[in-house]
Amino acid sequence: MGRAAPLVVLGLLVATAAAGRGARAAPAPLPVERFQLPNGLTVLIHEDHRVPTVAVSLWVRVGSGDEAPGRTGFAHLFEHLMFMGTERVPRGELDAITEAAGGSSNATTDEDRTSYLDVGPAHLLPTFLFLEADRLATLGAAITADKLDLQREVVLNERRQAFENRPYGQVELVLPELLFPPGHPYHHSPIGSPADLRAATLDDVRGFFARHYLAAGAQLALVGDLRSDEARRLVERYFGGLPLGPAPARVPGASVPLPRPVRRVLTEAAAAPAVTLAFPSPAAEQPGDAACELLAAVLATGGSSRLEQALVRRRPLAQTVEAEQRAGRAGGSFVVAAVGEPGQAPAELERALRGEVARLAREPPTQDELERARALVQTARLAALEHLPSLAEELNQAEDRLGDG
Repeated sequence: MGRAAPLVVLGLLVATAAAGRGARAAPAPLPVERFQLPNGLTVLIHEDHRVPTVAVSLWVRVGSGDEAPGRTGFAHLFEHLMFMGTERVPRGELDAITEAAGGSSNATTDEDRTSYLDVGPAHLLPTFLFLEADRLATLGAAITADKLDLQREVVLNERRQAFENRPYGQVELVLPELLFPPGHPYHHSPIGSPADLRAATLDDVRGFFARHYLAAGAQLALVGDLRSDEARRLVERYFGGLPLGPAPARVPGASVPLPRPVRRVLTEAAAAPAVTLAFPSPAAEQPGDAACELLAAVLATGGSSRLEQALVRRRPLAQTVEAEQRAGRAGGSFVVAAVGEPGQAPAELERALRGEVARLAREPPTQDELERARALVQTARLAALEHLPSLAEELNQAEDRLGDG
């Protein structure tokens, strides 16, 4: 049994001269066909014939940021419920159909959207579209109390495994509460509150589906070895019959400066301490978002980054360091973290991490550091565009944030 290791979570306001320098490198333009069905479904199609594979990404524009008070965790719960089967495709058949032909299906949820991603041989495109259209149209009626109870327990167990019982996992549960005030869409974690999940009724979840799982609240990105004209006909065939309805309203929000520093110490059984600093930051695609992405690379990407040099190589205080700009439609957070060496004093690790963040104001990144950071960010972005599933997700993200696939 290791000794208790505090996790120090500090919410602070950050403003450094470096944050305003540099800009995110835009990827080369891709030929994308964009259109909307009469029912409001937005569709993005990109042909890529290098390999005989297709990726289908269906985004429903509902995340944890769109949940009502007392109903947290519903967006993520539906990520699970969407695999519980419909009248035409009973439970287990969706995976069986796709996997038998060499394909796969997965889903993820965050604060802003729920994504359903299908990848497989090009001949599966009609199958993927039928399956996604079927559950988008009919899953609400197929939800039963037994299915809800089963997936509720799956989600509660996921919360225990991924956050409550995983080393340092609790930090992701408390960060949203510290960084965003009550009433802000990002005040709670996407995994949701156990009390809210246990209180969810069958009528609650059916109502959530009826409000949010509409054609006008969804986006469909198709990427890969396909013909745009044929893909469009398939989309119109399978999704065209979905009813017309208004796009669901989004819960408004923006980054909010903290009035004062906030500190939280969490104790758990771990061999090494961890320290996390978190700062309110710009929302996605807003001024300062790209600068924060570059700043994260300056701090913690690669062996020559500032935190790697200061905390890992010159003074062996930390095993790992990281920095990340987490930006969404309703706000952002800039997160800097370190896991210390076993036996390391938490206070010393905290002082060193805070010192490197403070040094940014005194010693802004050099031009060489910025150029290196820009190259790293651009390379990562271009690498994602080379991977069909990532490209499909990137197209949907661009559409969601900018209204332009």
